[in-house]
Amino acid sequence: MRFSENWLRSLVNPPFSRDQLIHELTMAGVEVECVDEVAPAFDNVVVAEVISIQKHPDADRLTICKVDAGLADDTLLQIVCGAPNVSEGIKVPCALVGASLPSGLVIKQSKLRGIESFGMLCSAQELGFGEKKEGLLSLPADAPVGMNFRDYYQLDDHIFSLKLTPNRADCLSVNGIAREVAAISDTSLHIPEYNLVNDYCKDRLTVNVTESEACPLYCGRIIRNITIETPTPLWMIHRLERSGIRTINIVVDILNYVMLEMGQPMHGFDLSKISNQLSGKIIVRFAQPNESLKLINGENLELQSDMLVIADINRPVALAGIMGGLETSIQSGTMDVFLESAYFSPHVISGKSFKLGFNTDSAYRFERGVDFASTRKALERATQLILELINGAAAGPITEVEGPLPQRNPVLVRLSKLQQILGIDLSRSQVASILERLRFNFSEDNKGIFHISPPSYRFDLAIEVDFIEEIARIYGYDRIPVNLPKTTVTMLPESELGMISPSWLRNILALRDYQEVINYAFVDPQWELDFSKSCAPITLKNPIASQMSVMRTTLIGGLVANLQFNISRKQSRVRLFEIGCCFLRDIGDSYQQIEKIAGICYGDAFEEQWGVASRNIDYFDIKMDIESLCLPQQVTFSECEHHAFHSGKSAQIIIDNRVVGWVGELHPRLQAQYDIPRPVILFELSLDSLIRKHLSSAKVLSKFPPVYRDIAIVISE
Repeated sequence: MRFSENWLRSLVNPPFSRDQLIHELTMAGVEVECVDEVAPAFDNVVVAEVISIQKHPDADRLTICKVDAGLADDTLLQIVCGAPNVSEGIKVPCALVGASLPSGLVIKQSKLRGIESFGMLCSAQELGFGEKKEGLLSLPADAPVGMNFRDYYQLDDHIFSLKLTPNRADCLSVNGIAREVAAISDTSLHIPEYNLVNDYCKDRLTVNVTESEACPLYCGRIIRNITIETPTPLWMIHRLERSGIRTINIVVDILNYVMLEMGQPMHGFDLSKISNQLSGKIIVRFAQPNESLKLINGENLELQSDMLVIADINRPVALAGIMGGLETSIQSGTMDVFLESAYFSPHVISGKSFKLGFNTDSAYRFERGVDFASTRKALERATQLILELINGAAAGPITEVEGPLPQRNPVLVRLSKLQQILGIDLSRSQVASILERLRFNFSEDNKGIFHISPPSYRFDLAIEVDFIEEIARIYGYDRIPVNLPKTTVTMLPESELGMISPSWLRNILALRDYQEVINYAFVDPQWELDFSKSCAPITLKNPIASQMSVMRTTLIGGLVANLQFNISRKQSRVRLFEIGCCFLRDIGDSYQQIEKIAGICYGDAFEEQWGVASRNIDYFDIKMDIESLCLPQQVTFSECEHHAFHSGKSAQIIIDNRVVGWVGELHPRLQAQYDIPRPVILFELSLDSLIRKHLSSAKVLSKFPPVYRDIAIVISE
């Protein structure tokens, strides 16, 4: 969200400097990402009028201009100009002799092809702002000659860019930002007022909303006698351009301005291009099979069944909440318009921009939620501006279709809960004051409970802690003292017949020269066929990649992939292990989650050294590692066939007469399939079988210390 600081301060002007305002907004959770100057520094540039022009005698592309720069003695300046759009009567910025421009150029009295020049007529680019265009910056006819150009064009303004979180859709308008600043600074707010427009014509279009859940509120009105060539006022151009929106024509500019001001996206249709005009209908519905729409951006869109459209009786004319159609758009020659202001449910708009490959200001707001209480107000505000700025325009009555709007039920906020969560003793009066600053409707009972109604523009406020967060924001996070928690810590007895932490197992394997890896739980379906006999693993509905589309039933596939990665990088000795969850189908549609521990060994039994002869890792090396993991439990191994292991070189791992895992050499078929040059030994066990160890209980020591002397005494009978 970008906006002009001058625009904001016209609505609310807190006693903060620019830096203080940035800090206060950011500390309240509305992060200011950056602040940019509208234009770099320059001086001695004024508004001037070109009185007369004549061709330069020695240069075809130069013009000699007589310029009124508002000098005290009414002297006209002679300035040689090379701009193609210079003409008599045009008003432009003029850099006087001595002016310093952003490029570092200092204007001096000079001669151009023998003709003296006493200044320079400027383009926007030469003054350090605006797009690169050929020619001078043309100013409105009412621009006051001689006025300092920086003051006239408000170039000492700054542009704020906010980095809003998705829950703060209310701050996607200047009114919303002003409301936030007023609450933070406890200053008065001056939102522009509008008057209800009288109906100067009685024409209206019938509106039929067939999808009331997708479009709970739709408002529209006809405005006739539009003069589309009416220039957009300079103050509106400044606010639009400094918010990142280019100007198009007076009607579209007003609709965009109201969107920036109030946060309500709107759209205008050329009434003459809607089928049957007054005898027809505006229909809000989902797209039908084989329908298409050419959008304003020129893209021909094949409509899908989940796309909400605005249609007349013959065809779609706009993609609801996202972009209008080119055929019915307001263009040069438009005389009558139909204005639309609607509330579209966020779930209908959400995700469409990603699917279409482009985003719009309307979609960005609708998918986060707009204020449905402002839908009609925005239409009235836009109508008021059109009637003020376009002479002769006449507005018809508003057609409104309302369905089930979102409910904003009161939420109970307990003062005791608020104090407990924030850790500060806020009084009832302090909480009430903050709620008033936030402009929330609330009541309070004698038990310290506030009944707060969430405003229509705050969809993120639904439960008690949401309002507690709001109170903390406005109170000031930086005012909440930092206190370390205080508690009494006592040692608890731990049975020696309990559980062993997985960290203990990790330490054992790390000491035995293994390194831990962590892999994704969703894997390639081929791994399940190769390393497990599971032909029907749990399939993901929305996988992040085609090779990661099922949930693993074994850890072996991930370890083999890790081994491949290391071998391809010239690692000749690899010892890895992983502790993770595997997922199995249970009865019906239920699933079972089992934690397992698995390891893989490849290459030499020991690191290369002179004291031990080099030999390949074998089954008995891994058997010793498994026995170390299982201590003090007794573990036995029973020869058995396994789908992924070499026949005759694999075994079941048995503890307490229960099979808890497998160990063996990878099958030669899989070894060749995965391009592994030397034999690989793997093991996999149920983690539960290892962490439930029955350790020996400690015995009470004898109260008599042992004596290590043998004394023989001989006495008489």
